[in-house]
Amino acid sequence: MKNAILGLAFCAAMPLFAQQKATVTVHPEQGKQIINKEIYGQFAEHLGTCIYGGLWVGEDSSIPNIKGYRKDVFEALKDLKVPVLRWPGGCFADEYHWMDGIGPREKRPRMVNNNWGGTVEDNSFGTHEFLNLCEMLGCEPYISGNVGSGSVEEMAKWVEYMTSEQGSPMAKLRLENGREKPWKVKYFGVGNESWGCGGSMRPEYYADLYRRYSTYCRNYDGNRLFKIASGASDYDYNWTEVLMKNVGHRMDGLSLHYYTVLGWSGSKGSATKFNNEDYYWTMGKCREIEDVLKRHIAIMDKYDPQKQIGLMVDEWGTWWDEEPGTISGHLYQQNTLRDAFVASLSLDIFHKYTDRVKMTNIAQVVNVLQSMILTKEDKMVLTPTYYVFKMYNVHQDATYLPLDLQCERKIVRDNRIVPMVSATASRDKSGAIHVSLSNVDLEESQEITLTLGDVKAKSVSGQILTSEKIDDYNTFEQPNLVKLADFKGAKLTKNGLVVKLPAKSIVTLEIK
Repeated sequence: MKNAILGLAFCAAMPLFAQQKATVTVHPEQGKQIINKEIYGQFAEHLGTCIYGGLWVGEDSSIPNIKGYRKDVFEALKDLKVPVLRWPGGCFADEYHWMDGIGPREKRPRMVNNNWGGTVEDNSFGTHEFLNLCEMLGCEPYISGNVGSGSVEEMAKWVEYMTSEQGSPMAKLRLENGREKPWKVKYFGVGNESWGCGGSMRPEYYADLYRRYSTYCRNYDGNRLFKIASGASDYDYNWTEVLMKNVGHRMDGLSLHYYTVLGWSGSKGSATKFNNEDYYWTMGKCREIEDVLKRHIAIMDKYDPQKQIGLMVDEWGTWWDEEPGTISGHLYQQNTLRDAFVASLSLDIFHKYTDRVKMTNIAQVVNVLQSMILTKEDKMVLTPTYYVFKMYNVHQDATYLPLDLQCERKIVRDNRIVPMVSATASRDKSGAIHVSLSNVDLEESQEITLTLGDVKAKSVSGQILTSEKIDDYNTFEQPNLVKLADFKGAKLTKNGLVVKLPAKSIVTLEIK
């Protein structure tokens, strides 16, 4: 069945007898670009139970918490070394009026979340709660402002409230609400998905709105905003062209959204029930983001050859059908080893374009889409995707090391070509080299010959993420089915290493 579906192709340089062998040649001497830590960003939208029940339960909850934040979730995110967190949306951002979420919680007005299931929220999680959480996690906040249904004045006052020193009207209001010192807010999004849920705008119209709104997002008292314009969805290259032409350097960053969705079967597909064909097609769709990045980057390079404007992939990841029996519109989905591969392959690609890609934010952090964490009442489970981010966080702020990869490939549905091995490498500030390797093949192991140029390796250690089946996932009853383990399959050689990579496995090596 599998051979009838999947044709085989080989990299031109690979001899036919080396079907289960691969070579990875790392070039440490060519390392120049830094892998921006913000590429490992997270996204927390008011959607389903991402905020309420996920990040926030309140001080009076029977669930153990730290000042209202779930203790188990907080500690898991702290361990993940989250560099930046985006909030409050998403589509929610362009219906969110920030003044409803400040002041005494018992006096805050309720609101209906019209975008996501019509859920009624009490606004107990607002500006203070979000920015204080970022301070506690040690991460940069990324605020998405309301252009779709908000006013210039509302946005301007929000920036003032968050970042101005004492003396201004909004600083006085902030003090009345219990916060004397302003927060440091670096990243500020001027709207979200303005082509869709953020206002159904044409790019020319949004470009003019951006110029107007961003003018009044001021820098107060040493705080400098990195202003991000609402960018394109997937393959909408005209949107990028219009904004680069009409906005240009008035923006510091331009967003891009790309979701890996099965699609061709008439629905988004099940998160947990899929066949081998679905899996390999998903890998092809996931990898297609590289071509999308190249085309958007080429447009940006035309108007900004010095690469001063960052490309911010601030929504990405898998999007499957909601789990049966869950609330419609809450986008709750399980997370299998397949999702872990989407994460690893995507991160490998982002590393290659770090001269332009300055931030990415996987959607989303808890209980929504390709999340790091799932919660149910007082229980918590870490997903396979969480473990990829944990294993890969050694690449944050490290120097990207270019590499050459030769491996087997498969031709899958729609003639997508999927290499059976993916790899990325970096060198940290201590000089240690980290190499992440993914064996996409569901059946065959890979023997990888890894060379490191003039670097003479003295020791190697590693971690591996794999499981018996590609559709394995962690549940509240069986939370440790898919988790990290020590990897012993790498051996030093005269010229580098030989790595024996099991089928459907992801490994990160530390080489000293």
